[in-house]
Amino acid sequence: MKIKTGYLYHIKDEYFDVVNDENLMQNHERGKKRPTYFTIKDKNILWFIPISSKTNKYKKIIAKKTLKYGFCNTILIDKIFDEDAAILLQNVFPTLEKYIDHAHTVNGKPARVSEKLEKIILENFQNLMKLHKRGIKVFFTDIDKLKEQMLEEIK
Repeated sequence: MKIKTGYLYHIKDEYFDVVNDENLMQNHERGKKRPTYFTIKDKNILWFIPISSKTNKYKKIIAKKTLKYGFCNTILIDKIFDEDAAILLQNVFPTLEKYIDHAHTVNGKPARVSEKLEKIILENFQNLMKLHKRGIKVFFTDIDKLKEQMLEEIK
């Protein structure tokens, strides 16, 4: 399977067993697979950003962050396949292609977000990574530790 930035994928349970990180979203929603993930391909590492349908929950969090900081770039609400969805950049984590269970499909074709939304997500991700490199905690998981663990698996 050829993995591309902007497409949506599902992850294998095995990943969560291997990394054993309690800060990762690990719930199964209504008997479905784990959340769908927006994917960013970065050399051998894939960055997975969870997508949630629980927009009301995240709209409240966005409102609190906006009140406190004047903006919120860790959670985005936008349309994906004509439905509101929360894009949870704060929950991003690195993984490898071997942990992808399958591509998310719509009408039998691999699904991707619009180019406009992809650009917004990538800009926010890059800005958050810059803050992270400056030592500002913006992610729930220890992405550096998880990335190192994934890179060790490649060796």
